[in-house]
Amino acid sequence: MDAERDAVPDDIAVLKAALAAERAKGLEVAAELAVARAKASEDEALIAQQKLQIAKLRHQIYGQRSERSSRLIEQLALTFEELESDATEDELAAERAVARRRRGADLRASAANDRRSLSIYRANESSSSRRRLASAVAAIVCASSAST
Repeated sequence: MDAERDAVPDDIAVLKAALAAERAKGLEVAAELAVARAKASEDEALIAQQKLQIAKLRHQIYGQRSERSSRLIEQLALTFEELESDATEDELAAERAVARRRRGADLRASAANDRRSLSIYRANESSSSRRRLASAVAAIVCASSAST
């Protein structure tokens, strides 16, 4: 089986077809990776939102234990707002990138390719900043939980 795979055909058309198939596989893998990364970023933002909500509810239930806890909740709220604005900016940038591709690309491009392009762009553009903010939120929540 490996011998068949290692054998290189002499026909140019067969070689071109094999190259096209490998490129298509590469694009599929890249699109799947981009979708997974985008999903991970969305999950991190959701977790940050839920941690903020938990912190607010704890504050509401147990009252103000100290000025420090109020500051932590305010910090969490600001961090979450930054996450939301970054996500919105990434979405808008991704939509603009897809629109630019449509203008310059062949009109025969399918909707699936547009979705892949959007997913790849989102994954690439999203977020080390989102991840940094999500980890900062987690650290703040952990510090808040440890002090209470």
